[in-house]
Amino acid sequence: MNSFLGLARMRRSVREFESGRLVSREDLLAICEAGRWAPSGANTQPWHFVVVDDPALIAKVTQVFVRQTERLDANVPKFPHVHKKFLANTMAIIVVCGDPRYQAAYPQSEASAELKREYAENSLRIWLVGLGAAVQNIQLAVAAAGLTSSWLSGGGEDTTNRDLQKLLGYPDCLRAVGTIPVGVPEKGIASRYRRPLGQMVHWNKYEPEKFRPDEMVDHYVKEVRQFAMYRGEENVSKWDDADKRLGEWRKAFTSETIERG
Repeated sequence: MNSFLGLARMRRSVREFESGRLVSREDLLAICEAGRWAPSGANTQPWHFVVVDDPALIAKVTQVFVRQTERLDANVPKFPHVHKKFLANTMAIIVVCGDPRYQAAYPQSEASAELKREYAENSLRIWLVGLGAAVQNIQLAVAAAGLTSSWLSGGGEDTTNRDLQKLLGYPDCLRAVGTIPVGVPEKGIASRYRRPLGQMVHWNKYEPEKFRPDEMVDHYVKEVRQFAMYRGEENVSKWDDADKRLGEWRKAFTSETIERG
């Protein structure tokens, strides 16, 4: 168990890679093998892994995400993010494509319009959870190989998905749901903010004192998010400006129960 926890803690989203490094297809296949063993609803395995290791094609995929970054800047100006030009230094890029047709394999109902909606919406959740499991397995395998990665969710937007589809040639019915650049980090891998374990674990029933109220969520989105996403420190109380960033919610961000103060 300790070895697995060590691997899970070692996984990081890295956005600065050393240039000029190579990874073998044998290693890339082993990484995809980990994705193959992810769980999925009804054992549908609704994924394809498009592995880009040709440098010229990596450059073209990078340009797709550079344009995605520019659209993000123009249309979602307040969202904190890094420019995707860092993809140019990756050794490979794995595009995880999902096949939504397999949602038909999950429970469906014709008993009433309401039940039809309920089961259809849950089928989408089942599909997405399976794809997320495949992405996580791949990222853990990357870490086990002594490499690093990140999870780019931007490929799921219609425009970016169309650009990737045109470049990589996957069918119209598939959708890019996760893009995973693989490389060697340019500098040491730092930690990231994590909530205290006791704050998210509930024994035998939900413990209401651990519920995060709307005001705390709003504070995270407006005041903490842009720092929690990229700062290299697991414990936010160690931030030099913790009082300023966390405000009246400092205790709630650092203790096992949610309290102001």
